[in-house]
Amino acid sequence: MDFQLIKNSISTSPAFVLDAEEIINNLEILNALRQQCGCKVLYSIKSLPFSPVLETAKPLVDGFSVSSLFEARLADEILAGQGGIHLTTPGIRPDEWDELAHLLTHISFNSITQHQRFAFATQTKTSIGLRVNPKLSFLKDDRFDPCRPNSKLGVDIDDLWQSSCLDQVKGLHIHNIFSATGFTPLIRTIEKLRGYFGKNLACLDWLNLGGGYLFNQIKDHSPFTGLVKKLKDNYKLEVYIEPGNAVVGRAGFLMSTVIDSFVSDGKTVAILDTSINHNPEVFEYQRQPELHEHDPKGRYPAILAGCTCLAGDVFGEYLFSKLPEIGDKVVFKNVGAYSLIKANRFNGYNLPDIYWHQDQRMKKLKQFTYQDYRRQWLAD
Repeated sequence: MDFQLIKNSISTSPAFVLDAEEIINNLEILNALRQQCGCKVLYSIKSLPFSPVLETAKPLVDGFSVSSLFEARLADEILAGQGGIHLTTPGIRPDEWDELAHLLTHISFNSITQHQRFAFATQTKTSIGLRVNPKLSFLKDDRFDPCRPNSKLGVDIDDLWQSSCLDQVKGLHIHNIFSATGFTPLIRTIEKLRGYFGKNLACLDWLNLGGGYLFNQIKDHSPFTGLVKKLKDNYKLEVYIEPGNAVVGRAGFLMSTVIDSFVSDGKTVAILDTSINHNPEVFEYQRQPELHEHDPKGRYPAILAGCTCLAGDVFGEYLFSKLPEIGDKVVFKNVGAYSLIKANRFNGYNLPDIYWHQDQRMKKLKQFTYQDYRRQWLAD
């Protein structure tokens, strides 16, 4: 991405920029995996459900994975019957089930009780499966860990093994990792799954390996392709993956402008016209997003802070070759996933405009207005 192009060609600030070429490159990596081992790829739209992303992904994936009725509706609208719609979620509402059942091609029920309640509630062509908690943790942070103690995500593998539910479903879904740059967790998880269920896996139609693997940042895909080929050869399974971050994570950029600067307790604080509320995981998980202007050898530290009255609205402290001044623009990198989808207008500060970068051209695709804010908060 040409960062100077972002700064020079965008007149509005803050701005959320999506790089179409990066998205396409990531999708082509996944498409190559499809061809190499026969896996099926679903784009996980919870990471960013922006329609240009979905339209770009559509010809290069086998469908979308969703987590709610609204996501399923959007997936159905974009796909128009040309791809699968797979859902797993802890929260199926009884009043939404009938519509969901007619939108989905596959569902992985999150619990045995959820399966018992909904699987036979209506006639549906949806292929029914279960999400399994393999009780294997590879993450130190419980906030990300699907296999944390007392997890709400999936049927405990021991409970599934002792039940008769495997005879009543067509597939299994596993997802127990986050932002992995290697396949060791997946290999160990499949080994445990095979140890529990063995030849019974051959009675199933499909296995969903979930998301969480950054395929675009992993150089050697042979452990993955070899694993998929074995699953297909040994058990005749359709094998699905559902990446999200791997598609859009590195394709998103947030440009902001310094609107104030002062010294607080001896340190320079630069106030931006954006907020961590436009990238909530900064606050949720105490992350410091990458900054294009950060210079590891810079002699001038400055704290970049958001414009709201939240004391913790702080992106972090960075080093600069010269201190940022009022009017300077800065760009946060690799914020394409789980940022704009979670963004909010706390304090009434507007959401960033959305730009699409392709073929060296920057095009504004969406702009939010006061009317959007007003519509949200005025009573009907």
